[in-house]
Amino acid sequence: MDFDPASLFPYRPIVERKPVVWPHQARVAVWIVPNIEHFHLERGANAPDVRNYSRRDYGNRVGVWRMMETMEKHGFRGSVALNGEVAQHYPRIMEECAKLKWELMGHGLTNSTPLTGMDIETERATIAATRRAIEDQGQKMRGWLGPGLTETWNTLGLLKEHGVDYVADWVSDDLPFRMNNGLYSIPYTLELNDMPLFNMPSISTQDFERRICETFDVLYEEGAHLPRVMCIALHPFLTGVPHRIRALGRALAYIAGHDQVWRATGSEIIDAYKASPDAD
Repeated sequence: MDFDPASLFPYRPIVERKPVVWPHQARVAVWIVPNIEHFHLERGANAPDVRNYSRRDYGNRVGVWRMMETMEKHGFRGSVALNGEVAQHYPRIMEECAKLKWELMGHGLTNSTPLTGMDIETERATIAATRRAIEDQGQKMRGWLGPGLTETWNTLGLLKEHGVDYVADWVSDDLPFRMNNGLYSIPYTLELNDMPLFNMPSISTQDFERRICETFDVLYEEGAHLPRVMCIALHPFLTGVPHRIRALGRALAYIAGHDQVWRATGSEIIDAYKASPDAD
């Protein structure tokens, strides 16, 4: 028997969604998700996987600092998809996230281990350990993005069990929506996500910049009648490299140059959505 997704969340076409109210009457809420991750050198069929580990290690040593500087320059705070092990291995990054007032969103313990195929107790322990890592940084784990956007049939229930408010795995809409168990789905992206776009075959840096700006233009126009959410998903080892960082800066400057834009975090978007009089 086929599974009916309506058992998880209802289908509501965008043409029947009721307008939400963003702060300052913004047309578009823009949130940026830096994926700050830890990979294991010792895991995988080719261990030690020096090539892939060191490329990602560049992001934590160098790239993330370029991204932080660029985002701060244009007034954007990050909603970090955080591997819990980052707090253990890279405390200096956590210090800077706190200084910048970036939100910390759960992203499993390590991107070396997807949730796919986990038994329920292992997954429960993974979510709990990720939550503790974020709580140790003085924040509540309100949001969640599965490693590689992976879930099991138990994930949504376990997230609810651990006090999560919203999940970013379901790239289904330009607005948040309420799931049947009370969680909210927030618009994340694969279309403006440097991971699929800059891996083989890679689009050009100029095309990535153009995609961001053209996406924004359409959502900004549509947002005059029905406000929208726009996500930009970044990885420090991809966008934080020298030949791409200026393209990100130009795109963010373009967005910030518009008046009716709300530069938000994930939790701020969900709170504003829930507070909207006609939110469904």
